[in-house]
This record gives sequence, C-alpha cells and structure tokens, in this order.
Amino acid sequence: MDGEQDTAAVREAFIERMGVIAQADGMPRMSGQIFAMLVFDGEALAFGELARQLKVSRATISTSVRLLEDRGLIRRLNRRGDRQDYFQLADNAYVEMLRHARANTARARDEVAGTLADLPATAGDIRGRLNDFKNFYAEIETSLGDAIARIEKNRT
Repeated sequence: MDGEQDTAAVREAFIERMGVIAQADGMPRMSGQIFAMLVFDGEALAFGELARQLKVSRATISTSVRLLEDRGLIRRLNRRGDRQDYFQLADNAYVEMLRHARANTARARDEVAGTLADLPATAGDIRGRLNDFKNFYAEIETSLGDAIARIEKNRT
C-alpha cells in the first residue's frame, strides 16, 4: 500500500469511528461522519459530494448538516455560479462542542439541585449523595468553562 492508499484507509476508518462516537453521544451517526470528514479533509465540501462519498441520500445529508449548523459546528457556503451549498468546519467548532457539553452539564446539575431542594431536611443520607452528585456536575461545568477560556485565549 502506498502513502495515498494508507491515508485513504485511515480517513475512512476515522470517519466511521467518529460516526460511532457521535451516535454514542446521542447524535445521528451521519452527523458525526460529516463532521469527521470536514475535520479530516480541512476544506469545504459540496452537498452532493457529501452524499456521494458517504453513500447516502441527499435527505440524510440535509438532516445531518442542519443539526451540525444549529450547533455551530459547521457553516454553509455559497460559491458564485454554483447552485450547490458547500459546508466547512466552523472556525470555533471545538469551542461550540464544549459550550454544548457545558450547557447539558448545567441542565443536569440544575435537575439534581431541584431534586435536592424538594427533599425534606430529614433525608440526610439521600441529600448527601445528591449534593455530591450536584457538585460533580458543577466541577465538570467549571472545567468545561476553563477549557473554553483556554481555547479562546489561544486562538487570538
């Protein structure tokens, strides 16, 4: 196998693995694969090219890119004289991923805090465990905020 074939095989495996990871995180597998393709290739890809390379329908691509756009992970481009849309990795995609994770963590922390507030003061053991759980989420939220700040600082 030459270097180009090796790179193509690595690319294909990466795209597939990132799809599986996205699926495990509750996203459509296809969204993870599109994101991985844009990360690996480092260039804008046409809507039709995404469908061709991933061997799926344009409707599947449409649903997946809409989710990625809504999360701020990719952006849509138009090219003069070309009726197709192109997609590329957003400039701040990794920060947006962290922001999304931080928001989910904050929601979980708030749910635990709400349950904790509903418990009577006499539920000491339960309150202690839930307080530890709430603090766990608070630490993750803080760490994600710190990571966002570091990445943004290093980008400027």
